[in-house]
Amino acid sequence: MLLSKETLERGIVRLGNNYRLKKLFDRAKAGESLTIGFLGGSITQGSVASDEKLCYAYRTFEWFEKTFPKASFKYVNAGIGGTTSQFGVSRADRDLLSADPDFVVIEFSVNDSNDPLFKETYEGLVRKVFRYRSEPAVVVLHNVCYDTGVNAEEVHLPTGEYYSIPAASVKWGEYADIEKGLIKREDITPDMLHPNDLGHGMLAEQLTFLLEKELEAKDTDEEFAFPKEPLTQNRFEHADRILNDGEANLSGFEKDLSPKQASWDHFHNGWTAVKPGDKISFELDAAVIAVQYRKTPELPAIKAVCVLDGNKTAPVVLDGAFDETWGDCLFCETVLNDKKPEKHTIEITVTEAPEGFVKPFYLLSVLYA
Repeated sequence: MLLSKETLERGIVRLGNNYRLKKLFDRAKAGESLTIGFLGGSITQGSVASDEKLCYAYRTFEWFEKTFPKASFKYVNAGIGGTTSQFGVSRADRDLLSADPDFVVIEFSVNDSNDPLFKETYEGLVRKVFRYRSEPAVVVLHNVCYDTGVNAEEVHLPTGEYYSIPAASVKWGEYADIEKGLIKREDITPDMLHPNDLGHGMLAEQLTFLLEKELEAKDTDEEFAFPKEPLTQNRFEHADRILNDGEANLSGFEKDLSPKQASWDHFHNGWTAVKPGDKISFELDAAVIAVQYRKTPELPAIKAVCVLDGNKTAPVVLDGAFDETWGDCLFCETVLNDKKPEKHTIEITVTEAPEGFVKPFYLLSVLYA
C-alpha cells in the first residue's frame, strides 16, 4: 500500500449514489464484456509515466481485470494534455461515448480554473456522460497542482454533489500528506503537476480504494433521480465541434487528411494555411463559439484573425507563436459567449506569414454550444 488507509479514506469526497456502480459490478461478476473509459487532460493521458500501462487510468483498468476475472474488459483512454472540460464536453461523443462505455472517470480539475465558464462546461460534461445511452457508472477524480494545492474544486465540487457522483480528491488525501511532510513532492512529480510512476500508483490506489468501498457496500441505492433543472445555464451539454468532415467555406485553407492514431494525436482532421489572405468560414447556430488552433514554440509563426458576423465585433487575433517550450499547444480561443443561440458566421483569415516560418497555421476545429 502506497498511501495509508487514513489518507485513502480522507481522499474520498463522496461515495455518492452507488446504483450504477453496483449494477456494473454485478455485470462484471456475471462475466459480461464491459468498456472502461477515462476522459481528462495530460494526467489521464499518462504524461510523465514511463510506460502507458503505468498511468493511473490503465492501473485502474487492471483493477477491474483482477477483481472480476470472469469478465472481459476494453480500455478507452481519451485523455489529451493541456485541454479543459470545454474541449472535453465537445469531443466526448467522438473520443469516448462512441465506444459505449460502461464506466467513466472524468478528470479536469487541474486543467480547468475556478471560473464560472468551467462550472458550466464541467456540468455539461457530467450531464452528457451520465445521460448517455449506455448508462455508464461515472466517477470524478480531482487532481491538484502539487506545489500550490490549486485546482478547480471550487467550481467542480458542487456539480458532483448535485448529481451524487462518487468522487476522489488528491487535495483531500495525498496532498494533505504532502503538506504534513509525510510525502515529498519531488518523489512523486518532476514538475509539480504530472505524477511520475509512483504518483500514478497513488492516484490508482485512491481510485480503486473508492471502488472497493463501493463494491463492499451491502446496500444498493435506488436509481438516481436526475434533476430536471441544471445548476448553470447548461449551454454545453450538447456541445459539439466542427472538423474537416463538416461544412466549411475554403479559400486557401486545405484539409489535413493525415491519419490519426488516437484521441491524443490531435493535429489531424483540421485545416492548414500558409499564405496571407487564405480564408476559411463557417455558419452555425450557437451561443458559445471557440476556435481551436495550434500554437508552436518553433518560431517564427503564422498569425491569423477571426472575425465574427462580418466585423460586428473587434477581430480576435490568433497568434501561432507559443511562449512555452514544452511543445505544440492545442489552444482554445473563445470568440462568442452569449446566453442564447443565434445564427452566426465566423471567418478566419491569415494575416502574417513571416519569412522562414516553420509550420503552417493549423486550425483543428470550431467548438460550439
